[in-house]
Amino acid sequence: MMKTFKLFTLIFALSIWSCNPESNLKGTDSDRITLKVDSLLNIMTLDEKVGQLSQYSTLWQMTGPVPTGGTEQALYQKIKDGRVGSMLNVVGVKEIRKAQELAVEHSRLGIPMIFGLDVIHGYQTIFPIPLAESASWEPDLARLSASIAAKEASAAGLNWTFAPMVDISRDARWGRVMEGAGEDTYLGCQFGQARVRGFQGDDLKSVHTVAACAKHFAGYGFAESGKDYNTVELTQHTLHNVILPPFKACLDAGVATFMNAFNTIDGVPCTANLELQRTILKGSWGFEGFVVSDWNSIGEMNEHGVVANDKEAAFKAIVAGSDMDMEGNCYSENLSELVESGEVNIELINDAVRRVLKLKFELGLFEDPYRYCDEEREKKWVNSPSFKKSAREIAKRSIVLLKNENKVLPLQKKGQKIAVIGALATDKDSPIGNWRAEAKKHSAVSLWEGFTNKIGTENLSLAEGPTYVQKEIEFVDFLNYNNSDRRGMTEAINTARQADVVVLAMGENCYQSGEARSQTEINFKGLQLELLNEILKVNKNVVVVLMNGRPLDLSPIVDRVPTILETWHLGSESGNAIADVVFGDYNPAGKLPMSFPRSVGQLPLYYNHQWTGRPHDNETVFSSRYTDNEKTALFPFGYGLSYSSFKYSDLSLSSSTLHRGGTLDLSLSLENTGDYDGEEVVQLYIRDVVASAARPVKELKAFKKILLKKGEKKDVVFQLTEKDLEFYTANRKWEAEIGEFEVWIGTNSQEGLKASFRLIEEDENLVI
Repeated sequence: MMKTFKLFTLIFALSIWSCNPESNLKGTDSDRITLKVDSLLNIMTLDEKVGQLSQYSTLWQMTGPVPTGGTEQALYQKIKDGRVGSMLNVVGVKEIRKAQELAVEHSRLGIPMIFGLDVIHGYQTIFPIPLAESASWEPDLARLSASIAAKEASAAGLNWTFAPMVDISRDARWGRVMEGAGEDTYLGCQFGQARVRGFQGDDLKSVHTVAACAKHFAGYGFAESGKDYNTVELTQHTLHNVILPPFKACLDAGVATFMNAFNTIDGVPCTANLELQRTILKGSWGFEGFVVSDWNSIGEMNEHGVVANDKEAAFKAIVAGSDMDMEGNCYSENLSELVESGEVNIELINDAVRRVLKLKFELGLFEDPYRYCDEEREKKWVNSPSFKKSAREIAKRSIVLLKNENKVLPLQKKGQKIAVIGALATDKDSPIGNWRAEAKKHSAVSLWEGFTNKIGTENLSLAEGPTYVQKEIEFVDFLNYNNSDRRGMTEAINTARQADVVVLAMGENCYQSGEARSQTEINFKGLQLELLNEILKVNKNVVVVLMNGRPLDLSPIVDRVPTILETWHLGSESGNAIADVVFGDYNPAGKLPMSFPRSVGQLPLYYNHQWTGRPHDNETVFSSRYTDNEKTALFPFGYGLSYSSFKYSDLSLSSSTLHRGGTLDLSLSLENTGDYDGEEVVQLYIRDVVASAARPVKELKAFKKILLKKGEKKDVVFQLTEKDLEFYTANRKWEAEIGEFEVWIGTNSQEGLKASFRLIEEDENLVI
């Protein structure tokens, strides 16, 4: 250990023993960490405490020359002065070690920094975007991909990821739907917990894990009309029943940190929302980790018009419970003055610092600040070939078959002339998706490569057609679609004419969805539809392979092509995974985590809407409906086909009543009536018929993915308890209300076998 760090360790150890020598030998790990944190806090200056609450992005290459002026030099000096608690966007062992050395070897107390990065769906081995992964309806896959991402990221020196994003979102115009699990709260809870457990493992001190961060707390996915960073209008009913449960699920899974959101609720920015952060999160939920702001969300309160300057912003944020300021400079420039003037109680600062230091102890950084800086481990695990198999498996299980008339799929590996067409067919970058951490550009297996890897080139022909995006772009650039250059169109038409079947890649560029990628139209940009129209003139046998980060408006194509395969942005092994499905080596079993609209005018669209006084199934004109389109989704939540077919029958309940504190068994028969072995996601939905507040027409409460060989039949059993029936009632608390419930079990949110039961008090059926 370095000289300064040894000195700190000695002072630190003495302070512990001087306070209570026996306490060092007794108590839980949590007790010992608390003692250590308090001992360290006692010898910190106010500026050092404020420093622990300040996070900065790197401004220079850490392995390069020391800055000699400007903001770079200022940050360099802050680190040496112990006034930086965390850094983000520093990547690689060499860079991170150099930065850590500045803090550990040059500051007075040698307190190590935490290093974070947006590792959303992989570090360098890239997995399907989270929305796609959620289409697998297998949370264990999300746990696996997160654990691999953590192994890579931690090997590269990182120990904190700003994931998972658990915002429930109902509007596909919002580009960040690609980062979450879709529109359903229950599904969002399952995947949020899985990702937390994958990132953090069983022990944060393991060098193969990273601290997770549940974001964005809260309501960000409800941004008005899908515009990123926009206003959010919420009722308490929606906040508690729809938005907060996935965050609570992450907390229950042990998530280390939370990130607040850019938006306002009731006019109050989440960063300054005391009700959210102190009353709920740190109060009734008992969260012991820390809250980090989103990028400069403290400073942006000036733009919201709720503060006059950064000093007021810092005051409101720290009082409300925002512990760490990400790239805002509001805390570093104002908190000390606010404490010294008496405007901010020092105990608010101490509480925030305790939370930050606690995580550093849990990560083992005080035992060894360089424990994540092993170059040999970095070489071994970052982009390890051993991860490719998992990336491919998860990718293929995330694919959703939307339409397959005449059983065009699966394609034959021999004896069939297949034309692969579309600019996205050879694109090796878009499949990586947005929020790609340290993925290498153009590193994904393209659709074309996946096909040639699978069957060679003898029966394949390729024509890219017109360019889709006119130039290569970066994360911060606007897309420039090609709307006029038709070069390649004629070749694509001729190639389609000579084929037995056309596989046409359509959808989105990777930077068409994600942060700041809101769209008024979620349709096919550029010349894509024109290309499809021309191909259909010469060949009707078209398989559309969708590559996209959000639900799209498929109305221009759905009735004109026989087959549509939703493949999303699948990551590093995209092309190989798509080929596995297209050629029948894997029978698709994915189900949609978001509803696909008939038109953008339906948005926001979600299956679990509330009943109205004049429901849409009312046959008169005086009902809640559109007069120019259907109210229902084109493809509803939970929808997805298989190469096989499944028959549901014989739904039965163990009783017509469920006692408080009891259980109710629901069983049915599921039979594979098709020609392929396959998996089916069996989904259970309930409806609370009469409640103290209006309830959804249906809400998902359980699901199981069942593998059946062709001709096989199995009994599927679910169990409901009173807990499954709880909601945030008109009494402003979570409880289950007695009364009638309807239940459906089926293949998606719109189809299923139906039954009913009553929740009753324990003694309601007693005969006296």
